[in-house]
Amino acid sequence: MISCTEFIPAYSELFNYLHERGGKEAVVRFWQNLSDAFLTNLRDLAASKGLAGCYEYWSRTLCEEAADFRMVLDEEKGIFTIEMRRCPSKGRLLEIDSITPYPGYCEHCDVLYRRVLEPLGFEYDIDLSQSDHARCLLTVKKKKK
Repeated sequence: MISCTEFIPAYSELFNYLHERGGKEAVVRFWQNLSDAFLTNLRDLAASKGLAGCYEYWSRTLCEEAADFRMVLDEEKGIFTIEMRRCPSKGRLLEIDSITPYPGYCEHCDVLYRRVLEPLGFEYDIDLSQSDHARCLLTVKKKKK
């Protein structure tokens, strides 16, 4: 069986292709459509279980990807964080000499997940300032009423 990480270079090349044909707007539209069509599992978990649903979703997906991460769920404070210490996607792209990764590759996480979580009443933030080192910090909070 092919692991999901084998598709990462193809994703990056697709983003480059879309950008060449329609600019960044075309890439963002693709990410939005992807979010709407395929992240129903995150949407359902977050809608029914709140931040615990986010924790459940990413526990499964990040383990499948063999990511080096630390997650914290603090229900009392209403906050969920993922400290990505080594993103397998970006890490793989950084190791391949034969392709140029899409410059905004990591931004797909912002578009995909923000689009799901904010309409459910969560605050979503992602710090991509270390993405050139395959690191980021994702934060989801319950919105204050």
